[in-house]
Amino acid sequence: MTTRRSLLALALASAAAGRHVMAQPATTMLWSGFPAGGLGDQVTRPLIERLKGIYPSTIVYDAKPGAGGRIAADFVKRATPDGATLLQMPSSPITLYPHTYGKKLTYDPLVDFIPVAPLATYPLSVTIGPGAPADVHTVADFIRWAKANPDKANYGIPAPGSAPHFAGMMFERAAGLSMKSIPYRGGAPLLQDLLGGQIPIAFNVVSEVVPHVKTGKLRSLALTSPQRWAALPEVPTLVELGYKDIVLVEFLGIYAPAKTPPEVVQRFNAAVQQALQTPEMQEVFARTGLVALRESPEAFALHVKAEHARWAPIVKATGFTPED
Repeated sequence: MTTRRSLLALALASAAAGRHVMAQPATTMLWSGFPAGGLGDQVTRPLIERLKGIYPSTIVYDAKPGAGGRIAADFVKRATPDGATLLQMPSSPITLYPHTYGKKLTYDPLVDFIPVAPLATYPLSVTIGPGAPADVHTVADFIRWAKANPDKANYGIPAPGSAPHFAGMMFERAAGLSMKSIPYRGGAPLLQDLLGGQIPIAFNVVSEVVPHVKTGKLRSLALTSPQRWAALPEVPTLVELGYKDIVLVEFLGIYAPAKTPPEVVQRFNAAVQQALQTPEMQEVFARTGLVALRESPEAFALHVKAEHARWAPIVKATGFTPED
């Protein structure tokens, strides 16, 4: 005989089963906000291969480039919070853009997203290519050349209002220079112009320049890490050279829309942490100069909030105003 209590139990069980199905989609779309070939590709494509057999969903990686990553962020923000749509993003659009774009930003990173898993951390490189004279080997050399050639001393950035942009602004102010920033749609096209000599200097993610520095095609004059970086131990930091306020260490991470079930977040984080420890991913980090960053979702959320707070006075001091 079916009782009211048994019907209630059946209904609860059905609801729980429905939640379980929704919490584990067959396919997860992981969206990037930047064109192929940059930082995100260097880590995420090999990571997805390692996640096969570890994470139960099929992960498909794609991009919605434009507006310095803001298009992809706005798209993922609006997605159903069921684990089927995630965002892979460097830290600038999450921790820095709220201070640079303010009310023009169509998402609130601390409200609209849940930090799921960090992937890697990295400094920026002050990098010169064939567009700078061959006798420029140090930051001091570049400053002398830039002061003598102010019309040529333009620097490339992957996006306006990004961390590399602020590194450039902070550097030119500290060095007494007046330089024009040249924005690109991501690190990959910026790197191509740096290699081609169209711009003399850029502030790049270190992983994008390490292979070219090692072959001599590019020269890294300094790094923005607080201490020297293992991948380029011969390159000084800006702190060493007297620019004590220019310390920028960014991170790449994965985020989910707000209200994504906690079990989905924890499951994906655990799979990523396991994949990051594989020999294949360790080789990726050794080759690119990136450093794996392994944190729980809770620790990652605290990391994001701390960086968000740290950028506020930096942006205010520069007087930055977005152009769009």
